Amino acid sequence: MNGVHDMGGMQGYGPVQPEADEPLFHAPWERRALAVTLAMGATGQWNIDMARSARENLPPADYLSIGYYRIWLAALEVLMLQRGLVTADELAAGHAQEAPKPIARVLLAANVDAALAKGTSTERPAGTEARFAVGQRVRALNINPSGHTRLPRYVRGHVGTVVQVHGTHVFADRHALGDEAPQWLYAVEFAGTDLWGAASDPLLRVSVDAWEPYLEAAEAIA
Repeated sequence: MNGVHDMGGMQGYGPVQPEADEPLFHAPWERRALAVTLAMGATGQWNIDMARSARENLPPADYLSIGYYRIWLAALEVLMLQRGLVTADELAAGHAQEAPKPIARVLLAANVDAALAKGTSTERPAGTEARFAVGQRVRALNINPSGHTRLPRYVRGHVGTVVQVHGTHVFADRHALGDEAPQWLYAVEFAGTDLWGAASDPLLRVSVDAWEPYLEAAEAIA
């Protein structure tokens, strides 16, 4: 979807201003926000793309004003409310009012480092042959899906070159709906001048990982 989160390459937000010597956390509550988000994600109640979709669907005014970790907490509230793990009254009160709901998995503190280091692979066995190959020119479809997508708005409709074939991976758009629907994944490189015109740095190259349903052969519509 064309959500407020998809602001890469857009005008009107000013330049990125890196913070010198930026700490990992600006306040103790941010550390706790990360911890509770990881702990709840490990329960298996939702997947990473469901979590991303919950953040993307926050009201735009909130998304732009409440800050990074408050976005995480707001989305976590939505996910937990949807699954009956917390009530609106409990959120308003700031503490539990009912017995906790059973969950399938618990992430213990002693296992956090190992779990983060291990990660979770999204690669799946290939069920079809790849449509595109390294060196092939492809066009990112000009799509405006109503739900979650990982295709950046600024590359839609533009032509790039496949520089790597990553194999078959969980398709984020469908994963947000609970279906893995694996698809071939490609690294596609775009020239900055193709994306933003002659004013762009002529040496700039932008590489985007794009699933096969996002792409079509450029010669097919030349």
